[in-house]
Amino acid sequence: MRNFVDLSEREILALAISNEEEDARIYADFSDGLHDDYPASAKVFDGMAAEENTHRRRLIDLFVSKFGDHIPLVRRQDIRGYVPQKPVWQMKPLGLEAARERTHDMERAAARFYRQALTRTTDASTRKLLGDLAEAEDKHDALATGLEHQVLTDSVRHDEAENERRRFVLQIIQPGLVGLMDGSVSTLAPVFAAAFATHNTWNAFVVGLAASIGAGISMGFAEALSDDGKLSGRGAPLLRGLVCGLMTTAGGIGHTLPFLIPSFYPATVVAFAVVVIELLTIPWIQGRYMDTPPLSAAAKVMIGGALVLAAGILIGSS
Repeated sequence: MRNFVDLSEREILALAISNEEEDARIYADFSDGLHDDYPASAKVFDGMAAEENTHRRRLIDLFVSKFGDHIPLVRRQDIRGYVPQKPVWQMKPLGLEAARERTHDMERAAARFYRQALTRTTDASTRKLLGDLAEAEDKHDALATGLEHQVLTDSVRHDEAENERRRFVLQIIQPGLVGLMDGSVSTLAPVFAAAFATHNTWNAFVVGLAASIGAGISMGFAEALSDDGKLSGRGAPLLRGLVCGLMTTAGGIGHTLPFLIPSFYPATVVAFAVVVIELLTIPWIQGRYMDTPPLSAAAKVMIGGALVLAAGILIGSS
């Protein structure tokens, strides 16, 4: 690994060519990753990739005129102190805002590189090109904004925002809500049955913990294996399974934790209060993200939860 200050002018130009090529490929990857869900935004990144390729060709022309046809492979990761660009395939699923934010970071880093490179060269033609490119990279944020204004009209922005919201609901809210409902309701019976059967809060806590974790694992696997998301648009099955499993466990843990209180009756009262909060949270989420009438949703959830809770208490008291 080399220090930047030790690079020759030939190596600096080779590094600049490599950087521009890599940045162009990243923008092209952004475009490819966003094409299906955000076709208008993908065009913006196509424009950015084209601009980087123009820079690369100018650098290659200068390199060939000064040093010949062979361009040595000098990359960011070969230079001490440089942070390599994270491959786009590691950013799956690719978010629109994450791609835009990454673009701004890349343009600022490119401008910084060219300003540093200017201090390491003395040839007039090289300094002119590096200075021009530093200025161009400084203006790239404005270019990206201009491309967005040309391509992303208000109606297009609205459509893309609505599509993003729909995917968020399908990929995060829906599996999370299913898990929360299952964890909050299905674990009521074993937890309160154990509590009223033994009047021992520790026993109730252990039963609730086991039921919550077991339900979380079961629901997580069920969600992940139910649908690969390709036809339904519900996204990565592993992500959905993880969200569903965690929310199932959280739903059961909520009314289990109060049984860490040693005294039975205070623990039971707190657990009842947590159950009410859990059951009211479910219709709130449905109303907030799924346009479900909150009163009817609350009534259904409360009735179902009350029946399961009553069953657990009756079984434990018998």
